[in-house]
Amino acid sequence: QLQASGGGSVQAGDSLRLSCAASGRTVSSYIMGWFRQAPGKEREFVAALSWNSNTHYTDSVKGRFTISRDNVKNTVYLQMNSLKPEDTAVYYCATTRGWEIPVTTTAYDYWGQGTLVTVSS
Repeated sequence: QLQASGGGSVQAGDSLRLSCAASGRTVSSYIMGWFRQAPGKEREFVAALSWNSNTHYTDSVKGRFTISRDNVKNTVYLQMNSLKPEDTAVYYCATTRGWEIPVTTTAYDYWGQGTLVTVSS
């Protein structure tokens, strides 16, 4: 089970940290990803952290978002800084196995529920 939390309503320029607590899977052994879905849009890849500590970010969040994990808490985080109104979306965490970090939703086989992030200008 993946339990996402930490969403909220903030102003542009603010920060939020999302958490994804995992049970049944060890976050340090899988690829852990964050996706988001804005109203009326497709779900899109945001960031992922591999079991070998490789990371990958979509271009629009590079330099602003950071993905990390706490192996003791078995939790993955998405630190989001300098938030923009276009970051407004429901954010989902997901997990999969493999060597390369995939960016498509179909490559991830286990999903948590979403947490809403609203950024106002």
